[in-house]
Amino acid sequence: MSEVLEAELVPEVDNSRIAIALSISLLIIGAILFALSGDNVEESEVQEVSQSDDSWRSFSVIAPIDTGINVYHDHFRTNETYPQWLLDGLGVNKVCDLTFEGSWQERYDADKSSCWDTLNASDIVYFPGTKIIGASPDGDSDILILDDPNDGHGSAVTGAVLDANPNAVIFFVEGFSSEAVLAAANQPLVDVITTSFGAIGSLPFPGIEDATKVAVTQKNKLHTGAADNSPSPAVQDATAGPPWSIGIAGYAEEGDDQKEIMSGSYPDISADWTQVLPNHDDIDGYHETSGTSFATPRTAGIISFILENLREEFGDSGSGASDERGGYLVNGTNMTISNAQVREAINLSAWYPELGWDPTSGTMPISPVLPCAQTGWGLVNLSNIEPIIKHLNGTEVLPQRASDVVACMQVNQDAREAYWGAYPSNPSQVIDSVFGDEGVNVRD
Repeated sequence: MSEVLEAELVPEVDNSRIAIALSISLLIIGAILFALSGDNVEESEVQEVSQSDDSWRSFSVIAPIDTGINVYHDHFRTNETYPQWLLDGLGVNKVCDLTFEGSWQERYDADKSSCWDTLNASDIVYFPGTKIIGASPDGDSDILILDDPNDGHGSAVTGAVLDANPNAVIFFVEGFSSEAVLAAANQPLVDVITTSFGAIGSLPFPGIEDATKVAVTQKNKLHTGAADNSPSPAVQDATAGPPWSIGIAGYAEEGDDQKEIMSGSYPDISADWTQVLPNHDDIDGYHETSGTSFATPRTAGIISFILENLREEFGDSGSGASDERGGYLVNGTNMTISNAQVREAINLSAWYPELGWDPTSGTMPISPVLPCAQTGWGLVNLSNIEPIIKHLNGTEVLPQRASDVVACMQVNQDAREAYWGAYPSNPSQVIDSVFGDEGVNVRD
């Protein structure tokens, strides 16, 4: 099975990029036509952790890149205080002690002069009593780090991460630029970067691919990128398309019986489309929302949970995949695990649901022929966690995927590598543009 993380650069990209993208589009359309022809954390005293204690719990650091975050919401509260060595490792240079009494507006007003009015683009801020360390390197929002009063996308995205792994350390970066992604990529302790924005309709515009490439191929992290919410192919999508990124589409889970695709774009995998996530303008409210914007961070949270558990099992007290850790995401006693190994385990664990579809639902069936054209390797949710952990710790080996699935995804792989100018190298190796306002869109 081809491994997308293991790549080398070629001097120049073939001029057939658009033709490749069109070919993938035709493949997807064919599969779709075939299918259609068939049938709170309560407030309490914060428990301090000794700043000199190097034996803090196993942990993982996730970096959502998005609109901002509602640090006052109960969903992001914790009784832990992050140890000083962790703050130092993440470059924290400012601490904002928040008010945790009263309404959202009362809390904001109380902290406005001591915190929010003092922030600048160079600050990396820790908010004690929360799971959040935040930054806003673009420095172009009205209130840095705090979620947009008229939006809330970033708060929902981060909520999806924590629903999958409530213990994740959040390094939140406000922004939609390569600089914002690099702010996370250059943090040695960050494990996974997750982005839920991109060009509308997956139009082939430059985006954050240069930055995510640095994060994955040089810094050895993982990147989860949201595919568009339309059936457009992800190959040319700057967020979900590069072979070093894990492109994620959405499918209907639970009440829809896991049998309906909500966005089909030849991704790597598909994840839960609809979730109940925290509001951005109160302290305890939630709303139901849908999109690849939330399927993607949910997957990042799943990866975080897996890494955290493996680190605990093998006595790994660190995070990230820096040179000091040998470039490994897990570097414990008699066990090392790379980003490529994690990625392969995800692909092996993904699954296709049994056929079934309600034609009155307004959604699209998963095709019984070439389902990979819609869902990639298949579906990933919380049920994948245990098999992935057992595969990576060596207790149970996941079976190889069927030959038709591998062949289908090899076509995808070849197209992505041709489009983005990369090709596979030795399996034992992992090699070492900014969005403007126009055409950039959060994917909810």
